[in-house]
Amino acid sequence: MMKTLRFYLVRHGKTLWNEQGLFQGSGNSPLTDSGIQGAKLTGEALFDTPFIAAYSSTLQRTIDTATYILANRNVPLFQHQGLNEQSFGLWEGQSITQLKDCTEYHQMREDPANYKAQTNGGETYQQLAIRAFNAIRDIIKVHSKGNILIVSHGHTLRILLGLFNGATWQNHREAGKSPALLNTSISIVSYQQYSDEQGRFVIESHNDVTHLNK
Repeated sequence: MMKTLRFYLVRHGKTLWNEQGLFQGSGNSPLTDSGIQGAKLTGEALFDTPFIAAYSSTLQRTIDTATYILANRNVPLFQHQGLNEQSFGLWEGQSITQLKDCTEYHQMREDPANYKAQTNGGETYQQLAIRAFNAIRDIIKVHSKGNILIVSHGHTLRILLGLFNGATWQNHREAGKSPALLNTSISIVSYQQYSDEQGRFVIESHNDVTHLNK
């Protein structure tokens, strides 16, 4: 049996902590007015896309974003913990500016292979890559054909798009491999799998925010 899927990957709308420059991770803060507006504009841009299902993380900011995108459409929305944001442990809720003198902060930003999350007790990139990719595998097992909306987080989607494009969790943040994602950006990835062969991901668009210019 052949599987033909198209994933529409959307980063959640802007939140209060985004605007305040605070680490979120597995913590949560509400969508701002601009975050809600971004989600609604994303919904308008995707209104004619016939989704067979939608998935978000278990964190409220993605659930809310997905709900605004889908509005009153009859599309089932599921949560998958594997789509949650990378955990930053003790850093969550802290000012990003105040952490810039921390060596491990710079490893987190620039050197995924050597970021051990020892300072904060959070997740490594290897742990993030494994659980996020397993979430995609779980979704692929359920569906055979159609368009699927996935609303997740900046680090989670960035590493997934890097992996889809042939990068590794160790090098996905290198220049040109997988750029940082803007809030309510849309990235489209097609997936094909023939019989029992390994599936193939193709990135059709990346970090598109043209729909936010209205």
